[in-house]
Amino acid sequence: MLIYYITDRRQFAGSEAERRTQLLRTIRRAAAAGVDYIQLREKDLSMRELELLAREALQSVRSEGPSRLLINHRTDLALAVGADGVHLTGSDIAASDARALAAGRDTRPNPERQFLVAASCRSAEQVRLAEAHGADFAVLAPIFEKVEAGNLRREGIGLDELRRATQKDHSPDLRVEAGDSRSSFPVIALGGVDVQRAPLCVTAGAAGIAGIRIFQQCPDLPALVRSLRQLEA
Repeated sequence: MLIYYITDRRQFAGSEAERRTQLLRTIRRAAAAGVDYIQLREKDLSMRELELLAREALQSVRSEGPSRLLINHRTDLALAVGADGVHLTGSDIAASDARALAAGRDTRPNPERQFLVAASCRSAEQVRLAEAHGADFAVLAPIFEKVEAGNLRREGIGLDELRRATQKDHSPDLRVEAGDSRSSFPVIALGGVDVQRAPLCVTAGAAGIAGIRIFQQCPDLPALVRSLRQLEA
């Protein structure tokens, strides 16, 4: 079970300085709780502001354990600060191009661990494309309906699309695969996923779950991570 926390400091109350402090505290707590991946997704910040925040976030993650920090959208910044990887959106370069940029420019202290490339996807077809371009995993969203700014509702793509995204493109060879139809390419479910809906996503084939509020509004992150890990059994 992969657990993926996406940051959004704007959900915290207070001044910009207070929200920043709360975000870094939550990142540290998430890393200490054993979250696998933390995606720094502060899209409204300038390049310089994001770099400063990324360096502090990376320090918080490194101090707590094996969690890995990914930078949203900016492969160049991820490489510059020594982050563990990048999360590519639909308008970004292909995963293969990000991998090429990382070759020879990796400044991480432990470069033998591969620079991670995650890809945002909105359909099973986009998941297949991300896999073909060499992404390490896909984040498929939104699975469930979401209420966004201004009370606008965004329709979810549903569990059936998640199932399609996690299945192999061909019928299994029963002699070799014993009927296993799941793809080995990890797909993480995002969008309206909470503790109650997480088991539905895992049953549909998701390799893990991602979210913002589920982590940032949780008073006991270690307990949350333990409960999600139990879904693997």
